[in-house]
Amino acid sequence: MANQADLYLGNPNLKKANVSVDWTEENIREYLKCKDDPVYFTEKYIRIINLDEGLVPFEMYPFQEKLVKNFHENRFNICKMPRQSGKSTTVVSYLLHYALFNDSVNIGILANKAATARELLGRLQTAYEALPHWMQQGIVAWNKGSMELENKSKIVAASTSASAVRGMSFNIIFLDEFAFIPNHIADDFFSSVYPTISSGKSTKVIIVSTPKGMNHFYRLWHDAELGRNEYVTTDVHWSEVPGRDEAWKEQTIKNTSEQQFRVEFECEFLGSIDTLIAPAKLKSLSYDEPIGRSNGGDIFQNPIPEHNYVVTVDVARGVEKDYSAFGVFDVTEFPYKLVAKYRNNTIKPMIFPSVIYEFAKAYNNAYILCEVNDIGDQVASIINYDLEYQNLLMCSMRGRAGQVVGQGFSGKKTQLGVKMSKTVKQIGSLNLKSLIESDKLLICDYDTIAELTTFIQTKNTFQAEEGCNDDLAMCLVIFAWLVAQDYFKEMTDDDIRKRLYDEQKNQIEQDMAPFGFMSDGLDDTSFVDGDGDRWNVDEYGDRSYMWEYY
Repeated sequence: MANQADLYLGNPNLKKANVSVDWTEENIREYLKCKDDPVYFTEKYIRIINLDEGLVPFEMYPFQEKLVKNFHENRFNICKMPRQSGKSTTVVSYLLHYALFNDSVNIGILANKAATARELLGRLQTAYEALPHWMQQGIVAWNKGSMELENKSKIVAASTSASAVRGMSFNIIFLDEFAFIPNHIADDFFSSVYPTISSGKSTKVIIVSTPKGMNHFYRLWHDAELGRNEYVTTDVHWSEVPGRDEAWKEQTIKNTSEQQFRVEFECEFLGSIDTLIAPAKLKSLSYDEPIGRSNGGDIFQNPIPEHNYVVTVDVARGVEKDYSAFGVFDVTEFPYKLVAKYRNNTIKPMIFPSVIYEFAKAYNNAYILCEVNDIGDQVASIINYDLEYQNLLMCSMRGRAGQVVGQGFSGKKTQLGVKMSKTVKQIGSLNLKSLIESDKLLICDYDTIAELTTFIQTKNTFQAEEGCNDDLAMCLVIFAWLVAQDYFKEMTDDDIRKRLYDEQKNQIEQDMAPFGFMSDGLDDTSFVDGDGDRWNVDEYGDRSYMWEYY
């Protein structure tokens, strides 16, 4: 365009708003075709930056064409894709099409970091500048964080934690590398933004990511596969990217590691490295939707008359960092089951005991074992003295034996629960590993399983990976420590250690192949004499001297 007055801020690649354009019949036909077919629009008009060749046409792979079609035809999309597969570029191309051919729409490009989101917007703006002027909408606003077109469509780039984003209504949201957004931020984001999406009839959500453990992205993907939500899944294998073959795979594994390849290219939902529970076992764990919710707790099985239950409690200060949590376990029979759980990061220690009390009463006056480090002692005291709950388990220090569980202890060395010492945590963690990996403890709660995937070994202990939580995992550790206590055997008439040993012993015996033997004739207990008669040798040898002959 030669007329500088028609350019946006003098940029020769951008047309400003309210500039008239003379359209030819060919332009009109092309415009309508592009509007109806985003794949055609992308292949013919989108330009991307190639590291070697600069600005080049976007020649899509077959799986990228499938992605664009899915975005166009479905409201909710979730994509599990390997690294460096052009996933973000594909989505950005569709977003440009959406903004260009739809009036008055708001589009959100969101990532775990604002810089990442702005970089994606930068790709979209580069592609926009490469469009012919007759196809462009005039520019109203253009900067690193947003752009607005004369058709009143607006594109915003921000992090998912940005408060400004949460006050907006979006017609389409793109969540890039969603698995890398911390769980609490993802939960807060969906609770504030998702209602505006779900209220529309044509609004869209596009979630694209490489897996990172069994977090919120895993849950959405897993639920989509089971038909629990409306997301359409797209799973791209690394071999679908041209140039990636077995030789490339071997080279990549040599330069990184096999586990890294399995996560970043095979797209497996593996947990962190050095987890307490074996990765193969974590991968096999499945979760159920709660059958009910009560006071912030999730219920997976209602109380059964005559069944015995145990509640283990981990207490936080209620300042939105760690969670106060407890698990309810059915210990009536093997395998033990997690039947309910509670998790809250804002509840105050003065209120928490009442919630524990209500659940314990509902589950047949369940036994309660509290962790009494720090503020936990206050919670246990309220349960014991104010609520006068009879089935609160206590611990007594017994010298080298350490803490011993029981009821009705008295004296200076008695406490209203268990102190999470290094020894208790180590014993509980190792017992938990045995229980879960041998299917002696069944867990059907998503949040608990998710914490186990980031419950890792650091130095000589187990704890949550940096940036993650382990409050529900610690409830499991407390429970696993309890089941090895003598008092637990009296409560349930069940010796868990003996049963695990017996089953392991039987398994070893069954797995052992029987040995074969060859006879050398030295130990035979019979022989054949010269007349062909077979004689059996007395097991006590020759006793002929004992007989007298007449």
